[in-house]
Amino acid sequence: MTSAHEAAPFREPGGSAPAALPDGGRVELPDWLTPLAEAARTIEPRQLSDFLPPADGGRPSAVLVLFGEGAEGPELLLLERASSLREHAGQASFPGGSLDPEDGDPEGDGPWRAALREAEEETGLDPAGVRIFATLPRLYIPVSRFVVSPVLGWWQKPTPVAPVDPAETARVFTVPVARLADREHRATAVHPSGYRGPCFLVADMLVWGFTAGVIDRILHYAGWELPWDEERVVPLDHSA
Repeated sequence: MTSAHEAAPFREPGGSAPAALPDGGRVELPDWLTPLAEAARTIEPRQLSDFLPPADGGRPSAVLVLFGEGAEGPELLLLERASSLREHAGQASFPGGSLDPEDGDPEGDGPWRAALREAEEETGLDPAGVRIFATLPRLYIPVSRFVVSPVLGWWQKPTPVAPVDPAETARVFTVPVARLADREHRATAVHPSGYRGPCFLVADMLVWGFTAGVIDRILHYAGWELPWDEERVVPLDHSA
């Protein structure tokens, strides 16, 4: 049986292609990230989620969707939120949070500044080693009223990461993209509220909700998606 790592259409590491930076500069990306960078230029909000920001209100925020290269190939940085938090406790997420006034214009460079700042505060990574190459359309998390800008980054110079504040972050970890694409790690999460959405069983935890939805669409539009069983269901309880 061919593994997802063998089957996923990644190019060999080493090659690179330029992508535009939010500030108008250019960054060299590895070849395997080029399809995602190209797709990000034209993706429409409805192609990512049915949950879109309301015309008024919401809490402007940003998350850092950070890709690096590890021992098993391309990988994605995630964290596990502390179980004591009021919102999304114990769930897997991207680093990120609300925009602060000093981050700048929410319609301009504010989201990627906020994403880098929050990632540093939560994981201890050095933002100098991260190259932002795109920002996806803003999405909405109804339960917390966050209007979220997913900011895509290339971890050009990785630095050690770990929870900075255990009261907020229980764990910081990376997941190989090939493992996320592997059908053995994919399923559909079903909540008693009626919510249904993609989920991933990786790193000894269940990744679902907003984070899983973004990962699912990234796999699709980057051309990394592999066939998987959408009828494989993982039930969620009311406390999730």
